[in-house]
Amino acid sequence: MLHGRRTRILGATTATAGLLLVAACTSTDDGGSASRTAAGGVELVKAGKLTTCTHLPYPPFQSEIDGKVQGFDVSLVDLVADQLGVKQDILDTPFENFKTGAFLNSGECDLAAAGMTITAERKKNVDFSDPYFNATQALLVDRKSGVGSLADAKAKKVKLGAQAQTTGEDYAKEQGFDPVSFESSDAVLNGLRTGQVQAVVIDYPVVQGWLKDKANAKAFDVAANIDTGEQYGFTVKKGNKALRDAIDKALAKARSDGTYKKLYERWIGPYDAAAASPAAS
Repeated sequence: MLHGRRTRILGATTATAGLLLVAACTSTDDGGSASRTAAGGVELVKAGKLTTCTHLPYPPFQSEIDGKVQGFDVSLVDLVADQLGVKQDILDTPFENFKTGAFLNSGECDLAAAGMTITAERKKNVDFSDPYFNATQALLVDRKSGVGSLADAKAKKVKLGAQAQTTGEDYAKEQGFDPVSFESSDAVLNGLRTGQVQAVVIDYPVVQGWLKDKANAKAFDVAANIDTGEQYGFTVKKGNKALRDAIDKALAKARSDGTYKKLYERWIGPYDAAAASPAAS
């Protein structure tokens, strides 16, 4: 079940060593332990690790590829880990915890990275980094459905799906739909593929990657792009200014030195300045 899902992905990704050193070890009477204070005075939940909560799978932002969790979000957080002189460790958790900040508050994770939209409601529970991606939604349909818009979907009374606890699901409800809820983006797309639903509202970058498969592109189509004004951000525990500032610094550097553009092209596709360069909020 979704609520019981919590898996540590060991060795998911490795940060580059040597940029900045983690603070020196401190000795204790019980044998000693490494300091949890990283470069820049950032306090970490685990010595030598930047522990990231995510929710898998969510390509191209994070998914398991060849036994490792990889993706756009993962690569960006690796830059933060590099800056702190530590390695990133990834913990797979239920998505609803990102809205409440539960695993941040309990000290299980330092930050959360899950292609998460910045909203006023979520800001009540967590602090967001500067936005790192402008996200649009897509209406993806089975070509045989004859649906060409949300209005068509409503008029034809087709079954529409969305990922549970996401802004895509919220948007569908706001438009008067009662969407079928799926646990993950993969489950949403599989529901469309297997005919459980005839249309879905889902983040467009996810659709882009999915339609690279020729069989999918032949059977399914983007009926509409929906600009909901969404921006993605990473989250930290309320009041964790040191880590939030470190994330913002790493993102700004990646934009200025071209690393962001390279990672965007690697994981998402041809560079889209409008999607890639949101203004800080």
